Amino acid sequence: MNEIANAKSRVLGYFDEFENAGLDGIESAIARHGAENLRFRGVHPFNEIQGAGGIAEKVWRPLREAFPRMQRRQEIFMAGPNWIDGTMWVSSMGKFFGLFDNDWLGIPSTGKIAMLPYCEFFCIEDGGIAETALFCDIVSVMQQAGLNPLPIQTGSGILHPPPRTQDGLLFESQDEAESKKTLELILRMCDELINKDGFQSPNSSLASTWHDDMIWFGPAGIGSTYTIERYQVQHQGPFRAGLDDIVFNGHVLEHAEGCYGGWFGWANLSMKQGEGFMGLPASERPTEMRVVDMYRREGDKLAENWVFIDMLHYLLPLGVDLLERCRSITRT
Repeated sequence: MNEIANAKSRVLGYFDEFENAGLDGIESAIARHGAENLRFRGVHPFNEIQGAGGIAEKVWRPLREAFPRMQRRQEIFMAGPNWIDGTMWVSSMGKFFGLFDNDWLGIPSTGKIAMLPYCEFFCIEDGGIAETALFCDIVSVMQQAGLNPLPIQTGSGILHPPPRTQDGLLFESQDEAESKKTLELILRMCDELINKDGFQSPNSSLASTWHDDMIWFGPAGIGSTYTIERYQVQHQGPFRAGLDDIVFNGHVLEHAEGCYGGWFGWANLSMKQGEGFMGLPASERPTEMRVVDMYRREGDKLAENWVFIDMLHYLLPLGVDLLERCRSITRT
């Protein structure tokens, strides 16, 4: 097998062992597939952790206790070298699915099905997992539990669907020319957004890289939108109007395979709240966004975009602790 196939095999083997492990077997499953000093990055309140023991106890055991018999339902699975430094990464996007039987992070359980949208990344070195990053939509679980800790969102409050083409699970090898085409397109789109348009995204620039019927699946708190016109009205317009002094800090990972590609940063963007974003008050306090973008290319343009933002981390410097707000709501 080639390097990409080996990387996928390693991660799929980890998935199988992890899902079949009991609570007391989570750490050993991580340790068997990961490096001794395995590095973890995750959304707040997990942030940065090192070593299988800490990752198991702080991240996965509480989640598995809250969602017994939890399933990983993948919608995108891909791998490829990091354009930035050449390291090999595997990306998995989808939803963790289960019965929400016990409270999680202070979010009250419902006893019903709940889904946690996620995107997870794995850096493979010397045949093992050297580094992981987990972005998951905690605010979505709050909403599914009947809590609304944020103002009304500008986009539609839906759980994002899988790719329209139902072909996002790239277990087999892909055409390298197609992978290169996808990577070049998403990098060009990013460059135009940052360096040419200053995050303004005028219609003319969007139309050069996006299909008119593009779909932007945003995180809970912002919501999703459809077509270039509605994207500008329901997300891009409020984003630019509500934020000031936006600075792009770069990405940790940029890669593509076949017609799929994406990236994440730590943190991608720095900014000030300015006049107010997501219906929150204006503020001069600096903050930052850790963001994931996953894309599907169709022909010469982008058709779908799945976005994860670490909302809890973004809001903390603004004096908004969403987990504490959630706890206070459930206490009243």
